[in-house]
Amino acid sequence: MTLKPRSDVFAPRVAASTGEPTVLIDSRAPAVSAASDAILDPVQILASVGEVPYQWRIDNDELLWGANAPDVLKIDPDVIGSGSAYAALVDDKSAETRFAAVMRSGRRDEGAGVPYIIQYCLHPDAGTAGEVWVEDTGRWFAGAAGRPARAHGVVRVINDRHQHEQRLDYLSRFDALTGEFNRWHLLQVLAETRDEATRLRTSCGFLLAAIDNLDHLNESYGFNIADEVIAATAKRIRGKLRAGDCVGRFSGNRFGVVLKNCGPDDLRIAADRLIAGVRDEMVQTTAGLVAASVTVGGVVAPRHARTTDDILARAQEAMGRAKAKRRGSFQAYRPSVEREAQRRENVRATDEIVAALNDRRISLVFEPVARTVTRDTAFYECLMRVQRPDGSLLPAQDVVPAAERLGLVRLLDHRVLELVVNELIAAPELRASINVSPRSTTDPDWWTGLDAHLRARPGVAERLIVEITETAAIHDIDETRGFVTRVKDLGCRIAIDDFGAGYTSFRNLRKLGVDIVKVDGAFVQSILRSTDDRAFVQTLIDLARRLGLATVAEWVQDEEAAAVLAGWGCDYLQGALIGLASTERPWLAPTADTIRRA
Repeated sequence: MTLKPRSDVFAPRVAASTGEPTVLIDSRAPAVSAASDAILDPVQILASVGEVPYQWRIDNDELLWGANAPDVLKIDPDVIGSGSAYAALVDDKSAETRFAAVMRSGRRDEGAGVPYIIQYCLHPDAGTAGEVWVEDTGRWFAGAAGRPARAHGVVRVINDRHQHEQRLDYLSRFDALTGEFNRWHLLQVLAETRDEATRLRTSCGFLLAAIDNLDHLNESYGFNIADEVIAATAKRIRGKLRAGDCVGRFSGNRFGVVLKNCGPDDLRIAADRLIAGVRDEMVQTTAGLVAASVTVGGVVAPRHARTTDDILARAQEAMGRAKAKRRGSFQAYRPSVEREAQRRENVRATDEIVAALNDRRISLVFEPVARTVTRDTAFYECLMRVQRPDGSLLPAQDVVPAAERLGLVRLLDHRVLELVVNELIAAPELRASINVSPRSTTDPDWWTGLDAHLRARPGVAERLIVEITETAAIHDIDETRGFVTRVKDLGCRIAIDDFGAGYTSFRNLRKLGVDIVKVDGAFVQSILRSTDDRAFVQTLIDLARRLGLATVAEWVQDEEAAAVLAGWGCDYLQGALIGLASTERPWLAPTADTIRRA
């Protein structure tokens, strides 16, 4: 031995491989006081934090360890006196060994040594005392020939950290509740399966299965029971798959199934097997037996979908059609010229609406609403128009349905609100109404915008009428009632538009607390020709008057119809007889003083 340890720190031990004394660092040596001006012993510090120093002399395979090696590694020091003996304890499942890190590194020592950090698993006492995961941090140095000649470093036990890393690795690929693939790993397997099918000129399948009525299970039994149903469903789906197929949790109540070597007939057979496997037996839960079923949509790739995004989109589309047909059924994706045309139209409409918003090409037109008797203008309905780049205008009915379908209507409502408020600010004598889509009535951002506009501008709210459609009102009477109350609390009035189209009962109409009822023009325009429409409109106007509500007849075309409506007590008229929507602002003309309080 060439090392000369301090006698109070090192304790000699004979190495089994050479018969020479092996230097061990004594971790039990007394601590050195900082006040004594003694130099801190790094060996002692390493021992105190559970790290074992070592030195490996590669020329004779001698391995020297710190004295705390037996306590930390749980290994008889006589067993690890050589590099080869230590290597024999490394488990085969370890990705790398110290020998490989040093002898096969492929790097050159430029004089400062070559660092390495590796992790591996040890089986102490030749595998009889369990396994120990360690992290080995060291540096090797080359000899005269440039080959590794010696290495030194420290070893620390990382069993807890390794278990944590294993857990994280597991969760990165598997769903914690079901034990099946998570969404990320499922999509990775799907992409690999699709690529393989494309390369081999075969086909694969993808099924998307959704547990039916999971929200009802949550409400009836609680989330814990719903989780039990999800886990049981995953197990049943797994039990119905062929070897090589896989299942993963796509989202909360949805599972994705990747099927290799799968054609259209195989897809249906697999889907039917899954549906029956889930449906045919009740699920045993801690709350008792619960019935469960799944609705499935599927697609064959690359025949009907060439990318992962296409596979997912078309499987979801097929599942949506299955749900619309019957819960617990299966639908396979089939190409449709009409659907593809609709998708292209959606893309075009989205681009056009977004561009119009960004370019500030959303504008207003104004349609007068006049008092039936005097024919003077009571207020103007502000209607949205989208200006094309060439200057032409798109009416709201050409834009709003697409905007509602694509989730863009709330952006349009925000802009229209801003424009209408600006008009009311610029013209103190103006009274106007604004149409609000059903989505915006529950949109916190729209409410925030309305509240901010009206509170910052006193006098505007009392001149603003907010119009909601009857179909939106009857969708959720209680929610609409809350909307009406909040709008009226701000000082605005509320009108229910297109009344009669949804056949709302007058009990609900009274419950809503609106101020104005606008009779659907589809009934008004036929009152001179249709006995049924005439009776309906007359009854509606009479009942509205009894409830203390003002009435507006839409689509009034001529004086004859206006006279009939006046005889029934209709308060306001709107339509071609009074004036169509226009970009002109009549209140800016000298006759603006004719606009009186409604």
